[in-house]
Amino acid sequence: MIANKTILMLPGDGIGPEVMAQAKRVLGWLQDTKRASFTITEDLVGGAAVDVHGVPITEATMEKALSVDAVLFGAVGGPQYDKLSFDIRPEAALLRLRKDLGVFANLRPAKVFDALVDSSSLKPELVRGLDIMIVRECIGGVYFGEPRGIETLPDGTKRGVNTEVYTTMEIERVGRVAFELARKRNNIVCSVEKANVMESGLLWRQTMQALRDAEYPDVTLSHMYADNCAMQLAKNPKQFDVIVTGNLFGDILSDLAAMLTGSLGMLPSATLGAVDASGRRHAFYEPIHGSAPDIAGKGLANPLAQILSLALLLRYSFDMEEDAAAIEAAVERVLATGGRTADIPAEGRERLSTAQMGDALLAELAKSA
Repeated sequence: MIANKTILMLPGDGIGPEVMAQAKRVLGWLQDTKRASFTITEDLVGGAAVDVHGVPITEATMEKALSVDAVLFGAVGGPQYDKLSFDIRPEAALLRLRKDLGVFANLRPAKVFDALVDSSSLKPELVRGLDIMIVRECIGGVYFGEPRGIETLPDGTKRGVNTEVYTTMEIERVGRVAFELARKRNNIVCSVEKANVMESGLLWRQTMQALRDAEYPDVTLSHMYADNCAMQLAKNPKQFDVIVTGNLFGDILSDLAAMLTGSLGMLPSATLGAVDASGRRHAFYEPIHGSAPDIAGKGLANPLAQILSLALLLRYSFDMEEDAAAIEAAVERVLATGGRTADIPAEGRERLSTAQMGDALLAELAKSA
């Protein structure tokens, strides 16, 4: 049995608690079958924390996040919070967690399961076998740069300001993550920016090339402008393997790549910090689908992205590759032979609720026990 590991679960808002409940069942299965021992704590985040504490994340919750081995996050937000100031909106909890944990490399796999080829908006021949990893820098760039804000001009009109800024160090550390991942895949990296019109993009390109030449000469590196990358993802997505980019472009391109797979409800993510001297690093795992308030509480949400985020947690934080692979294989078998949730319908297949999809997955895991 893997030694006891600590996990903080932050279900959040909307469908977050529903899908997190199914991930917790998978953790229970891992413990019941003596694969691992976990100490699991739960806390409020996002709108749920605003409702109780008046802030999207408390200092006590932040201290818990800093002390555990990994954070498993659900989703935050909802229309009832849209008029709040930016600093107390539910989404501010995400930015705080990423910044204070120092998790700078967001890994978003976009993989098309064979059973979902027909669910993609692209032709089957364009997406069959698609397996892309997008590495997004996520605590720098325009989302964190200064100055920022809304100011009133002398004539009474207003101006909104956000600043895109990157340092050599910030680019190099996320670049190393991308190159190391590429070495475990197909040894190909595409670095994406807007070097033609943005000085920060030019620095990004120069730094990535210098890093590749100095430390990763075995990895093939190409450069692409962000707008062209968006077009190429829709035109010929299988040309890519690992894409590395900044915060803003990564946010946009990873959602575009997600929809190539057929459903946002299928895609996990991992956000990793630097490895310290003891070999430990902060890490944060979440599905990319958001809180989906329109279906919250109806048992319609697909829990597979949350469960696949748990698989990434096992792989990257706990070095439990065999168990992570077993979960991913069980997901593939469920999609191939079982029922479907509403976001991934298939003719002749039973329509499953959130809990029923959890049942189906656990049944497949039991077969591999």
